[in-house]
Amino acid sequence: MTLMLTAHLRSIAAACAFGVGAAFLLSAPALADPKVLAKVDGEPITDQDLAVALADIGPGLPQKLDPAQRQKYALDYLIDLKLAAKKAEADKLDQSPDFAQKLAYYKEKLAMEEYLGKIAKDATTDDAERKAYDEAAKAEPPQEEIHARHILVPTKEEAEKALARIKAGEDFAKVATELSKDPGGQGGDLGWFTKDRMVPEFSDAAFKLKKGEVSEPVHTQFGWHIIKVEDTRMKSFPPFEQVKSQAARYVAQKAQSEAVTALHNAAKIEKFDADGKPLPPDAPPAAAEEPAGADKSKTP
Repeated sequence: MTLMLTAHLRSIAAACAFGVGAAFLLSAPALADPKVLAKVDGEPITDQDLAVALADIGPGLPQKLDPAQRQKYALDYLIDLKLAAKKAEADKLDQSPDFAQKLAYYKEKLAMEEYLGKIAKDATTDDAERKAYDEAAKAEPPQEEIHARHILVPTKEEAEKALARIKAGEDFAKVATELSKDPGGQGGDLGWFTKDRMVPEFSDAAFKLKKGEVSEPVHTQFGWHIIKVEDTRMKSFPPFEQVKSQAARYVAQKAQSEAVTALHNAAKIEKFDADGKPLPPDAPPAAAEEPAGADKSKTP
């Protein structure tokens, strides 16, 4: 999916990773009968409190924890939180100017998360997801894709000797394992790739081969290659259900980006340097595009 978030809006999205996902939870209607999971000096901790805590600290918990362990960790955290907070209040630590400033900051942060969460929730309709998918699929027509192996050696002479062994009947993967200087794929295996994924000299030679054919020595900036095509196919855009979650994220982030941009455009924003002198207005942010096409960094 093409992701249209400016660098500024990306920072907001990163700061609101909790807001994008967890704000849905926080915005959800409260349960009619919350279940009490613990009490601290008579003050209850409910399953709703636990859900909020998990949304906050859950992403930072070890992945190896199972759901029951995650809930236990979060419940223990809430107990510690209440105990420490009560002690801080008793010591009047919540009455300092520094505390008030932090409280105001976190109140605004939570309000922003709620706002962006609502924007995302309202935007992610089935129709919007399908439209985003259709646009992305239209932008990526089917492409030929091949599964190939290669042997990479420093000189043409070494490549010709490797080719002679293959023509004599030796297994390509075995020769590649013995001779190839490519530290990647086992037996010279490059996996499946489209033509734009490799350097031009390699791709031009590889995509002329039919299934099972082996090339003559091919020279690239990396050395000399012998290429074998194992199979060919047409790479088509994945079905909607397979990328539905990606479409939903794109739609949500696009809606959030547009909403924050509209807020900026409607506001009078002034910035000052350390001496209080006005700074020139920021240049309008350019939309950054991240196509969902194949990674073009692969080289043989």
